[in-house]
Amino acid sequence: MAISLANLKKVAASPLPIATLYGVPKVGKTSLAAEFPNPVYLNTAGESPPIDIVDLPSNTDENGNPAPVETFDEVLDFVSELITEEHDFGTLIVDSLDGLEPLVWSHTCAINGWSNLEEPGFGKGYLAADEVWREYLRAIEALAQKGVWIVQIAHTEITRFDSPTTDPYSRYGIKLHKRASALVQEASSIIGFMNYRATIKEKDVGHNKKVSRADGSGERQIHLEERPGFIAGNRFGMPPKVRYERGKGYETLSKEMSKHQPKPAEAA
Repeated sequence: MAISLANLKKVAASPLPIATLYGVPKVGKTSLAAEFPNPVYLNTAGESPPIDIVDLPSNTDENGNPAPVETFDEVLDFVSELITEEHDFGTLIVDSLDGLEPLVWSHTCAINGWSNLEEPGFGKGYLAADEVWREYLRAIEALAQKGVWIVQIAHTEITRFDSPTTDPYSRYGIKLHKRASALVQEASSIIGFMNYRATIKEKDVGHNKKVSRADGSGERQIHLEERPGFIAGNRFGMPPKVRYERGKGYETLSKEMSKHQPKPAEAA
């Protein structure tokens, strides 16, 4: 259809319910994800929910322990089932993205007949992995279109950022290859960086010398707007950060999201 000025109308665009949560160890990423509506848990090797979350539906082995997905096809098959079958789940938790990455790489190698991603040389393996990542992202976007939240959990890594406007500095990022991280960030409507609140205090140690030390109360925060020290952002107009109290995290986020949802009259 040809684009015409006469066909232009105001529309109320709603961001897809896709969130990526990453943060320092044991800060509560999975606990927060489990607060989202009616979640189902999909874990990769080495990941499991905290032991006090006992009512989180997930695939289990013969001993009743969460059984990790072992192939990329298993991930797609499960997402496809959530799209096509009747169910009451309101959230898919993917734990974790950095656990999914080796499955993406293995799948990429299998379909190209490579022994590893370095075999084709010149970064071509990672370039080919982009399309496999896009296949995964298209699948979760289709599920999100049905109103199901996707909450992707990831770990952190500290990387050097070569800013074109300042001297280089270090910051927290998502523990993925930089190409994959960029794709995940683009697809996410919420990128939440979780960390403990810290304050820097100076202490006089004598001889006209002061040292700076970090201090904190244990308060946890979800950062929702990018800063030099970390990647974050959201498409819901939420504040730069919110306090995370276990059991109230999703409630806090949903209240902030609802403040900026378009009213029915605005959608006309």
